[in-house]
Amino acid sequence: MIVGVTIVNHESGVRLDAALLKRFPSSSRAFVREAIESGAVLVNGHPAVKGRKLKGSETIFVGELAEAADNTVRPDPTVRLKCVFSDDHLLAFDKPAGQSVQPLSRTETGTLMNGVAARYPECIPLGDRPLMAGALHRIDADTSGLVLVARTAEAFAALRAQFAAQTVEKTYLALVEGSVAAGGTLEHELMPDRRLAYCKMIPGGNLHAVTSFTPVRHLMCGNEERTLLEVKIFTGVTHQIRAQLALAGMHIVNDRLYGAFAVEHQIGHCLHALAASFIHPASGLPVEVRTPYPRWAL
Repeated sequence: MIVGVTIVNHESGVRLDAALLKRFPSSSRAFVREAIESGAVLVNGHPAVKGRKLKGSETIFVGELAEAADNTVRPDPTVRLKCVFSDDHLLAFDKPAGQSVQPLSRTETGTLMNGVAARYPECIPLGDRPLMAGALHRIDADTSGLVLVARTAEAFAALRAQFAAQTVEKTYLALVEGSVAAGGTLEHELMPDRRLAYCKMIPGGNLHAVTSFTPVRHLMCGNEERTLLEVKIFTGVTHQIRAQLALAGMHIVNDRLYGAFAVEHQIGHCLHALAASFIHPASGLPVEVRTPYPRWAL
């Protein structure tokens, strides 16, 4: 962290953010922008304006500017964790619906990984993305269930290789609207809908997604019939279960992004990451980690 540094600018016509990044290459464009917008940068004693061009001979005071090494998950001990598996190499958590797996910035708190960082600080530096803190995969904020987290660099590398090779078998539960009589396998080429400001997958791209589903039981909610499906995915495309089931006419309960009816007072949609089977990174033996059924599946 760069704190309390004063510099003098000798260049004319250069933008303030570019000048700061040139002077402090250990930072980043995002962190420079953050510092300017927060009022931590003063030009000739006055708060800087975003996009300002310098004329030369300005005195610039940098009160606080984050560096790349500061881009880590902030520990948040107020986050409640439900750990379903733990050993010296690996952790597994049952994430509630409505909670994000990781923060989007170093200042964000309240996510699963903020809680993990508070209780398992050895996870903070792990992985290839600084704000994942050892998490091996992500699930949507509104999806509940299993998230695997490495505790060592060796475990992270071994398990990420299995995810990349698509040898990790992931099982989900999905409660869908209506009656589904028989199971099947869905195969689509998906792509993000770039007309929208948020992520929604539609057919027509080059992201190959394969999902199988099997009806587990039929339920009634008032006079509405619903079907509980056990779902297995063999690829790792964003939203693939939600998108593929919807494309097949099976809308996950309360998944309004993909066409389901809204359910009043319900947090998240009825999709739950139930289990994962893989080779343990230390023992080399097959292992399955499971979470309990969510309330809506009972």
